[in-house]
Amino acid sequence: MTPLFRRLQPAQKFRISLATIAKFLKIPKHLIVRVESWAYIVFVHRRDKGGQFISYRQLRQWFNAIACQIQHCTTCQQLRQLWLLIESDRKRHHKQYNHQHISWLCNLWTQHWQRLGYEQPMIS
Repeated sequence: MTPLFRRLQPAQKFRISLATIAKFLKIPKHLIVRVESWAYIVFVHRRDKGGQFISYRQLRQWFNAIACQIQHCTTCQQLRQLWLLIESDRKRHHKQYNHQHISWLCNLWTQHWQRLGYEQPMIS
């Protein structure tokens, strides 16, 4: 478990609906029997395939939670530390992050950095 994962606590804080899971899996909702939020992953019981695992990092809620963390940083130091956690998590779980989401987070981070009154972003 990475520090970012511990900070976000997805199993305790994310509320994942059947509609969200169905949209992510690109299947109709009626094929989902049950969704279980486990400590590190989501397990989906399906009528057509049996079971399927989904990483929290692949869900939109993961990126929304990171965005919320970015927006709640009140100092440059907090914001920079958060970015280091994001980068560390992304390097370790690179297959679960896509370029579009990272670009979105980077833009959000830069905007918040500038809102805090700093000219040049320090993203590595």
